[in-house]
Amino acid sequence: MNEDTPKVIMLSPNEVQERIACGTAYMVDVREPHENAQLRIAGSHLVPLSNFDSAHIIPDEGKELILYCRVGQRCGKAAEYLLAARYTGIIQRMTGGILEWMAADFPVETG
Repeated sequence: MNEDTPKVIMLSPNEVQERIACGTAYMVDVREPHENAQLRIAGSHLVPLSNFDSAHIIPDEGKELILYCRVGQRCGKAAEYLLAARYTGIIQRMTGGILEWMAADFPVETG
């Protein structure tokens, strides 16, 4: 990654949905287990911010790391942790979190 490449990229729910549809998204939910158990984006990986460890963030080859939470604040903290841990990939965050995702009428898994 050169100095001109942004280290953290913000994506709208529409942009995230496009990546999911293309099969390139590696979704990481940084909310707590009880929140994830209630609803989540299908196929996402739970790595709670309260127990966040960059070692758990290993996207499959060819996948784009996309962080999400409830409204976007915790995934910002997770991005900071990844930067501090010298994560070498591009970090992407979904704006507005799962609430904005649902407001855009994208599907969630429940229960």
